[in-house]
Amino acid sequence: MENNISLTLKVWRQSDSKAKGGFETYKLETVSTDSSFLEMMDILNEQLVGEGKEPVAFDHDCREGICGMCSLYINGRPHGPDDDVTTCQLHMRKFKNNETITIEPWRSAGFPVIKDLIVDRTAFDQIIAAGGYTSVSTGGVPDANALPIPKDDADEAMDAASCIGCGACVATCKNGSAMLFVSAKVSHLALLPQGQVEAARRAKAMVGKMDELGFGACTNTGACEVECPKGVSIANIARLNREYLSAKLKD
Repeated sequence: MENNISLTLKVWRQSDSKAKGGFETYKLETVSTDSSFLEMMDILNEQLVGEGKEPVAFDHDCREGICGMCSLYINGRPHGPDDDVTTCQLHMRKFKNNETITIEPWRSAGFPVIKDLIVDRTAFDQIIAAGGYTSVSTGGVPDANALPIPKDDADEAMDAASCIGCGACVATCKNGSAMLFVSAKVSHLALLPQGQVEAARRAKAMVGKMDELGFGACTNTGACEVECPKGVSIANIARLNREYLSAKLKD
Protein backbone atom coordinates (compact mmCIF):
# COMPACT_ATOMS: atom_id res chain seq x y z
CA MET A 1 0.00 0.00 0.00
CA GLU A 2 1.35 3.42 -0.97
CA ASN A 3 2.36 5.73 1.86
CA ASN A 4 3.26 9.40 1.85
CA ILE A 5 5.95 11.01 3.97
CA SER A 6 7.06 14.55 4.73
CA LEU A 7 10.73 15.48 4.48
CA THR A 8 13.22 18.18 5.32
CA LEU A 9 15.96 18.44 2.69
CA LYS A 10 19.34 20.05 3.28
CA VAL A 11 20.69 20.50 -0.25
CA TRP A 12 24.08 21.80 -1.30
CA ARG A 13 23.72 24.84 -3.57
CA GLN A 14 26.65 26.28 -5.49
CA SER A 15 26.17 28.58 -8.47
CA ASP A 16 29.40 27.60 -10.25
CA SER A 17 32.81 26.02 -9.72
CA LYS A 18 34.34 29.19 -8.29
CA ALA A 19 31.50 30.20 -6.00
CA LYS A 20 31.37 29.41 -2.30
CA GLY A 21 28.56 26.92 -1.80
CA GLY A 22 26.36 26.17 1.16
CA PHE A 23 23.35 24.18 2.33
CA GLU A 24 19.79 25.39 1.83
CA THR A 25 16.82 23.82 3.58
CA TYR A 26 13.57 22.85 1.87
CA LYS A 27 10.36 21.19 3.06
CA LEU A 28 8.47 18.59 1.06
CA GLU A 29 5.03 17.23 1.95
CA THR A 30 3.25 14.07 0.76
CA VAL A 31 6.15 12.35 -1.00
CA SER A 32 5.20 8.84 -2.09
CA THR A 33 7.38 6.09 -0.64
CA ASP A 34 7.04 4.34 -4.00
CA SER A 35 8.88 7.16 -5.78
CA SER A 36 12.59 7.01 -6.50
CA PHE A 37 15.06 9.45 -5.00
CA LEU A 38 15.44 11.29 -8.30
CA GLU A 39 11.67 11.50 -8.67
CA MET A 40 11.65 13.14 -5.24
CA MET A 41 14.25 15.61 -6.55
CA ASP A 42 11.97 16.30 -9.52
CA ILE A 43 9.13 17.05 -7.09
CA LEU A 44 11.40 19.46 -5.22
CA ASN A 45 12.35 21.24 -8.44
CA GLU A 46 8.70 21.54 -9.50
CA GLN A 47 7.99 23.15 -6.14
CA LEU A 48 10.95 25.54 -6.51
CA VAL A 49 9.93 26.55 -10.05
CA GLY A 50 6.38 27.15 -8.83
CA GLU A 51 7.80 29.48 -6.18
CA GLY A 52 9.85 31.35 -8.78
CA LYS A 53 13.15 29.95 -7.50
CA GLU A 54 16.01 28.31 -9.37
CA PRO A 55 15.75 24.50 -9.42
CA VAL A 56 18.51 22.30 -8.03
CA ALA A 57 20.96 21.10 -10.69
CA PHE A 58 21.72 17.38 -10.50
CA ASP A 59 23.02 14.79 -12.95
CA HIS A 60 20.94 11.92 -14.33
CA ASP A 61 20.39 10.02 -17.56
CA CYS A 62 19.22 6.40 -17.78
CA ARG A 63 17.59 6.18 -14.32
CA GLU A 64 18.13 2.43 -14.57
CA GLY A 65 21.43 2.03 -12.70
CA ILE A 66 23.45 1.77 -15.90
CA CYS A 67 25.07 5.11 -16.75
CA GLY A 68 26.48 6.10 -13.33
CA MET A 69 25.62 9.78 -13.71
CA CYS A 70 23.35 10.06 -10.64
CA SER A 71 26.27 10.73 -8.32
CA LEU A 72 24.93 12.04 -5.00
CA TYR A 73 26.16 11.86 -1.42
CA ILE A 74 23.05 11.19 0.69
CA ASN A 75 23.16 11.27 4.48
CA GLY A 76 26.88 10.62 4.45
CA ARG A 77 26.86 7.73 1.96
CA PRO A 78 27.48 7.64 -1.79
CA HIS A 79 24.15 6.76 -3.44
CA GLY A 80 22.40 6.76 -0.06
CA PRO A 81 21.30 4.30 2.64
CA ASP A 82 21.00 1.13 0.59
CA ASP A 83 23.42 -1.46 -0.75
CA ASP A 84 24.28 -2.27 -4.36
CA VAL A 85 22.13 0.50 -5.86
CA THR A 86 22.73 3.80 -7.62
CA THR A 87 20.91 6.95 -6.54
CA CYS A 88 18.29 6.49 -9.27
CA GLN A 89 17.49 3.02 -7.90
CA LEU A 90 17.11 4.28 -4.33
CA HIS A 91 13.47 4.53 -3.24
CA MET A 92 11.90 6.81 -0.66
CA ARG A 93 10.71 3.81 1.38
CA LYS A 94 14.25 3.79 2.79
CA PHE A 95 13.48 7.04 4.61
CA LYS A 96 11.19 7.81 7.54
CA ASN A 97 8.42 10.35 7.88
CA ASN A 98 9.73 13.79 8.94
CA GLU A 99 13.33 12.70 8.36
CA THR A 100 16.01 15.23 7.46
CA ILE A 101 18.00 14.23 4.38
CA THR A 102 21.36 15.84 3.59
CA ILE A 103 22.23 15.83 -0.12
CA GLU A 104 25.70 16.74 -1.39
CA PRO A 105 27.83 16.34 -4.52
CA TRP A 106 30.82 14.00 -4.59
CA ARG A 107 33.60 15.38 -2.39
CA SER A 108 36.91 14.81 -4.19
CA ALA A 109 39.65 16.94 -5.70
CA GLY A 110 39.35 14.81 -8.83
CA PHE A 111 35.66 15.72 -9.19
CA PRO A 112 35.31 19.52 -8.91
CA VAL A 113 31.78 20.85 -8.47
CA ILE A 114 30.27 22.41 -11.61
CA LYS A 115 26.98 23.54 -10.09
CA ASP A 116 24.90 22.46 -7.09
CA LEU A 117 25.03 18.65 -7.10
CA ILE A 118 26.80 18.23 -10.45
CA VAL A 119 30.50 17.40 -10.49
CA ASP A 120 32.97 17.21 -13.35
CA ARG A 121 33.75 13.50 -13.81
CA THR A 122 35.64 13.88 -17.09
CA ALA A 123 38.79 12.76 -15.25
CA PHE A 124 37.43 9.20 -15.54
CA ASP A 125 37.04 9.68 -19.30
CA GLN A 126 40.65 10.81 -19.53
CA ILE A 127 41.83 7.74 -17.63
CA ILE A 128 39.88 5.44 -19.95
CA ALA A 129 41.20 7.30 -23.00
CA ALA A 130 44.74 6.83 -21.69
CA GLY A 131 44.15 3.07 -21.85
CA GLY A 132 44.02 3.37 -25.62
CA TYR A 133 42.90 0.73 -28.06
CA THR A 134 42.81 -3.05 -28.13
CA SER A 135 44.47 -4.79 -31.08
CA VAL A 136 42.40 -7.43 -32.84
CA SER A 137 43.67 -9.59 -35.67
CA THR A 138 41.33 -9.24 -38.64
CA GLY A 139 42.85 -12.04 -40.68
CA GLY A 140 41.10 -15.40 -40.58
CA VAL A 141 38.59 -14.26 -37.99
CA PRO A 142 37.68 -17.19 -35.69
CA ASP A 143 34.29 -17.70 -34.13
CA ALA A 144 34.02 -15.84 -30.84
CA ASN A 145 33.37 -19.03 -28.91
CA ALA A 146 36.50 -20.64 -30.42
CA LEU A 147 38.74 -18.63 -28.08
CA PRO A 148 39.52 -20.84 -25.06
CA ILE A 149 38.70 -18.71 -21.99
CA PRO A 150 38.30 -20.45 -18.61
CA LYS A 151 34.86 -19.80 -17.13
CA ASP A 152 36.33 -18.42 -13.90
CA ASP A 153 38.31 -15.84 -15.91
CA ALA A 154 35.28 -14.95 -18.02
CA ASP A 155 33.15 -14.49 -14.90
CA GLU A 156 35.76 -12.28 -13.24
CA ALA A 157 36.14 -10.21 -16.40
CA MET A 158 32.38 -9.72 -16.57
CA ASP A 159 32.25 -8.70 -12.90
CA ALA A 160 35.00 -6.13 -13.46
CA ALA A 161 33.31 -4.84 -16.62
CA SER A 162 30.15 -4.13 -14.62
CA CYS A 163 31.79 -0.94 -13.27
CA ILE A 164 29.72 2.02 -14.49
CA GLY A 165 32.26 4.71 -13.58
CA CYS A 166 29.91 6.55 -11.23
CA GLY A 167 32.72 7.65 -8.90
CA ALA A 168 31.26 6.33 -5.62
CA CYS A 169 34.59 4.62 -4.90
CA VAL A 170 36.41 7.95 -5.10
CA ALA A 171 33.77 9.78 -3.08
CA THR A 172 33.88 7.30 -0.20
CA CYS A 173 37.67 6.87 -0.09
CA LYS A 174 39.39 8.96 2.58
CA ASN A 175 42.23 9.51 0.09
CA GLY A 176 40.05 10.17 -2.95
CA SER A 177 41.62 7.19 -4.70
CA ALA A 178 40.40 5.99 -8.09
CA MET A 179 42.11 2.61 -7.81
CA LEU A 180 38.91 0.54 -7.79
CA PHE A 181 37.69 2.21 -10.98
CA VAL A 182 41.04 1.93 -12.76
CA SER A 183 41.58 -1.65 -11.61
CA ALA A 184 38.14 -2.66 -12.91
CA LYS A 185 38.87 -1.15 -16.31
CA VAL A 186 42.29 -2.82 -16.48
CA SER A 187 41.10 -6.16 -15.08
CA HIS A 188 38.32 -6.91 -17.51
CA LEU A 189 40.84 -6.75 -20.37
CA ALA A 190 43.77 -8.27 -18.46
CA LEU A 191 41.71 -11.42 -17.87
CA LEU A 192 40.91 -11.93 -21.57
CA PRO A 193 43.23 -12.88 -24.44
CA GLN A 194 41.99 -9.89 -26.47
CA GLY A 195 43.55 -7.55 -23.92
CA GLN A 196 47.03 -9.05 -23.79
CA VAL A 197 48.72 -7.21 -26.67
CA GLU A 198 48.58 -3.77 -25.04
CA ALA A 199 48.38 -5.00 -21.43
CA ALA A 200 51.67 -3.51 -20.22
CA ARG A 201 51.21 -0.17 -21.94
CA ARG A 202 47.59 0.06 -20.77
CA ALA A 203 48.39 -0.50 -17.09
CA LYS A 204 51.19 2.07 -17.04
CA ALA A 205 49.25 4.67 -19.02
CA MET A 206 46.05 4.46 -16.96
CA VAL A 207 47.86 4.52 -13.60
CA GLY A 208 50.00 7.42 -14.84
CA LYS A 209 46.96 9.40 -15.93
CA MET A 210 45.19 8.69 -12.63
CA ASP A 211 48.19 10.06 -10.69
CA GLU A 212 48.46 13.05 -13.02
CA LEU A 213 44.83 14.01 -12.39
CA GLY A 214 45.34 14.21 -8.65
CA PHE A 215 43.54 11.15 -7.31
CA GLY A 216 44.88 9.87 -3.99
CA ALA A 217 46.73 6.68 -3.16
CA CYS A 218 45.02 3.44 -2.14
CA THR A 219 45.49 2.34 1.48
CA ASN A 220 43.26 -0.74 1.25
CA THR A 221 40.53 0.31 3.69
CA GLY A 222 37.94 -1.45 1.50
CA ALA A 223 35.41 1.41 1.72
CA CYS A 224 35.28 1.60 -2.08
CA GLU A 225 34.11 -2.01 -2.40
CA VAL A 226 31.43 -1.51 0.28
CA GLU A 227 29.90 1.52 -1.46
CA CYS A 228 30.28 0.36 -5.08
CA PRO A 229 26.74 0.00 -6.47
CA LYS A 230 27.89 -2.86 -8.71
CA GLY A 231 29.84 -4.76 -6.05
CA VAL A 232 33.20 -4.52 -7.85
CA SER A 233 35.79 -6.36 -5.75
CA ILE A 234 39.02 -4.87 -4.41
CA ALA A 235 40.66 -8.06 -5.66
CA ASN A 236 40.89 -6.11 -8.91
CA ILE A 237 43.22 -3.62 -7.19
CA ALA A 238 45.64 -6.46 -6.41
CA ARG A 239 45.46 -7.50 -10.07
CA LEU A 240 46.16 -3.94 -11.22
CA ASN A 241 49.19 -3.77 -8.92
CA ARG A 242 50.51 -7.02 -10.42
CA GLU A 243 49.89 -5.79 -13.97
CA TYR A 244 51.59 -2.47 -13.25
CA LEU A 245 54.63 -4.03 -11.53
CA SER A 246 55.03 -6.56 -14.33
CA ALA A 247 54.86 -3.77 -16.92
CA LYS A 248 57.45 -1.64 -15.12
CA LEU A 249 59.83 -4.60 -14.81
CA LYS A 250 59.72 -4.96 -18.60
CA ASP A 251 60.87 -1.36 -19.15
